[in-house]
Amino acid sequence: MRYTEAHKEETRKKVVKAAAAAVRAKGPDGVGVAEIMKEVGLTHGGFYAHFPSKEALVAAAIGEAFDQGRRRFGRITGDLKGLEAFAAFLESYVSMEHRAYPERGCPVATIVSDLPRQGAAVRTVFDAGVTGLISRIAAWLPGDDIQERQDLAGSLVVEMAGAVSLSRAVSDEAMAERFLAQSRRRIRARAGVSDDPERTA
Repeated sequence: MRYTEAHKEETRKKVVKAAAAAVRAKGPDGVGVAEIMKEVGLTHGGFYAHFPSKEALVAAAIGEAFDQGRRRFGRITGDLKGLEAFAAFLESYVSMEHRAYPERGCPVATIVSDLPRQGAAVRTVFDAGVTGLISRIAAWLPGDDIQERQDLAGSLVVEMAGAVSLSRAVSDEAMAERFLAQSRRRIRARAGVSDDPERTA
């Protein structure tokens, strides 16, 4: 039976979405092609009709994970601008909810330690995702110096992702919550976000 291109594209999207969750939950090396194909109701043999290799699937999955994050945080920030948007983003990102659901969270906070072992195709997609995240945060920060905003945004991404990663590494939930609260407070101060919403510019 021959399928239309539209059907083939829809099937590919289902595979990529399933793989995006699996990559974040288990890491790129923990993703099993057979398991992913079974999850979306397909046979292992059908995989190569959509991807030339597992590496291509992982690269597409990481791209999808960043896209999902952008859409999710876009819904959270809504029509907010500047530091108000960043404050909303920060509260959602450095949170116990984000800690609890790595499979639908930001790949920077989930798979960063796996990337040195991945091939060029995967790392290129990850680099692009990180660059996009930094640029979105930089656009929210005040100041006329674009490079300074980019530098601060990069540092804030490192701190936010590190906080979430460490909170996941510890088993004590009270300790995890404390780490996240401390990080939110320090990040707000570094970015110039006031604890008083009325004073946030």
